[in-house]
Amino acid sequence: MRILNLGILAHVDAGKTSLTERLLYAAGVIDKIGRVDDGSTQTDSLPLEQQRGITIKSAVVSFVIDDVTVNLIDTPGHPDFIAEVERVLGVLDGAVLVISAVEGVQAQTRVLMRTLQRLHIPTLIFVNKIDSAGAQYERVLQEVAAKLTPAIIPMGSTRNLGTRSPGFTPYGAADVAFAAKLADLLVDHNDAFLAAYVDDETTVSYRQLRHELAAQTKQALVHPVFFGSAITGAGVAALTAGITELLPAAEGAVDGPASGTVFKIERGPSGEKIAYVRVFSGTIRTRDQLRFGSGLEDKVTNVAVFERGGAVQRRSVSAGSVAKLSGLEDIRIGDRIGELGTGGMRHQFAPPTLESVVVPRHRDDRARLGAALAQLAEQDPLINVRQNELHHEISVSLYGEVQKEVIQATLASDYGIEATFREPTPLHIERPIRAGEAAEVLRAKTKSNVTGKSSPESSNPFLATLGLRIDPSPIGSGIEARLDIDVRLVPIYVYKTADAFIEHMTQYVRETFAEGLYGWQVTDCTVTITDCGYRAPGTTAADFRKLTPLVLMQALERAGTVVCEPAVRARLEIPAESIGTVTATLGRLGAAFERQSSRGTLATLEAILPATRLRDLQRQLSGITGGEGVLESSFVGYQPVHGDPPERQRTMRNPLNRDDYMLHVVRRV
Repeated sequence: MRILNLGILAHVDAGKTSLTERLLYAAGVIDKIGRVDDGSTQTDSLPLEQQRGITIKSAVVSFVIDDVTVNLIDTPGHPDFIAEVERVLGVLDGAVLVISAVEGVQAQTRVLMRTLQRLHIPTLIFVNKIDSAGAQYERVLQEVAAKLTPAIIPMGSTRNLGTRSPGFTPYGAADVAFAAKLADLLVDHNDAFLAAYVDDETTVSYRQLRHELAAQTKQALVHPVFFGSAITGAGVAALTAGITELLPAAEGAVDGPASGTVFKIERGPSGEKIAYVRVFSGTIRTRDQLRFGSGLEDKVTNVAVFERGGAVQRRSVSAGSVAKLSGLEDIRIGDRIGELGTGGMRHQFAPPTLESVVVPRHRDDRARLGAALAQLAEQDPLINVRQNELHHEISVSLYGEVQKEVIQATLASDYGIEATFREPTPLHIERPIRAGEAAEVLRAKTKSNVTGKSSPESSNPFLATLGLRIDPSPIGSGIEARLDIDVRLVPIYVYKTADAFIEHMTQYVRETFAEGLYGWQVTDCTVTITDCGYRAPGTTAADFRKLTPLVLMQALERAGTVVCEPAVRARLEIPAESIGTVTATLGRLGAAFERQSSRGTLATLEAILPATRLRDLQRQLSGITGGEGVLESSFVGYQPVHGDPPERQRTMRNPLNRDDYMLHVVRRV
């Protein structure tokens, strides 16, 4: 039996969880369709999800269509939980993007579609809610073509839109207009098919058209569009048939080496860690010793796979499947099983741009609060808990107000901790300006190619020599560490291999660069190891771990950094007569204009502005456009701050204050 790992994605309230319920019902997995408003759906199982009527955590359910087992992953639609969607993308074989027939293409819809296209994930589009008042057919298709992709083909016609008995009729071989439109779309992506069609279009059968449609959909070149209603069931049968015909099944050698990716972590009833893993090759069995992350190992104590609804216990799981593995206590989201390297998932969406201090209502709960937030960070690493031991505070990264409220409610309901959040502040980053270099030399005789660019030997209490150079890297490249020394100088007896040494040094660099010269995370740079020395026996990994911040921060100080703030692209559709007022408002908010266009009585403006000013724009827009302005925004990255750079309170000892750092690291100056 084939396996298909399918993601359901949508803007909030488009109806993706209701669609999941309808698919499970149609497949015979459930006897009654749950309702989001009643909190009775299969995938929204958390009490908070049921109370709020929104999906907060991704959930996996399974059903069978003909000879295909579908592992369906329902994802959150609210932008505050976009990180949950991000972690799912790397394990999907295909996706269904749900759009409301009333609201049409919304801001989050565009973000999701761009990402699906960038990752080449085969995607079907399902226009839901054709039973709702205001549902449209042609308008939605035009919006999809204009705002998402022109490579679409409607797969049927609708009737009785906006009524309690809507319908969707799939096109077939007798629909000549559909066949012609389909052929026109397909020839754009296949020269051989184009040649055959141009030679004699009558020889291209409808079966060949459908075969080519399936091939191009599986390559993410075209996107079939289905219409229907998850509430009434209209169009769902056609979508179900499309899922099995048009989306690719999972691939992977069952007898190959075991490999997989962790996309979700949760805690079981006894507090044990459970990892959700997509297995890409091989077979994982109970009691197998698995390697994961940065060279870690642990034994699998339990395997559960998804079959006809929920998860059932099995002795093994093979390539293509999704499983819940227990026993891997040190595993983290993004870890790759069977491969060296944590590999942390590459960010496809905006990172959190806010930070808030969490304060326990009862002072005695501070330790429990830290432990609880640490467990929540296992499930969502982008929460990024910062323990400030210097000022006895705990802070977390946030996407927005709804996420903050959910964390607050979770602390109260799951951990019995009442806590409040201080006013969120924007998260900045630092980028190196130029190259900077520093070194610390082992005091005694050393195996080293000493550069001579070192501080006095007597000030280095560690049994290691380390030289580092920092160079700026392209925006968005993150942090990379690399060697520029003879590998014979690497302490192999400590780290086993040069690759392992680089892996650990990268970790030390990332930990140090959590706080740069102004206290913000440092990124977009290359750190090159220019000198290395050790004493065998005697030198340990701790010597390099504690020495790295001293050398790295000296190099960073010589390089200098620029503080950058999060920025968004604002796209406004406004009445043409309000252009002057809106333009003046954007100017006062520090926006940089990109483009402007007009069409009839409407005008479109696009501008880049600091994310901190977006809320001001939202508050003012209705008043300056007579209530007719529409705003869409998307994160575009970080831009240098104008004026004095803001500083962030440090949570760690500053290695640039050498005496203080030494006092707390080696307990002496």
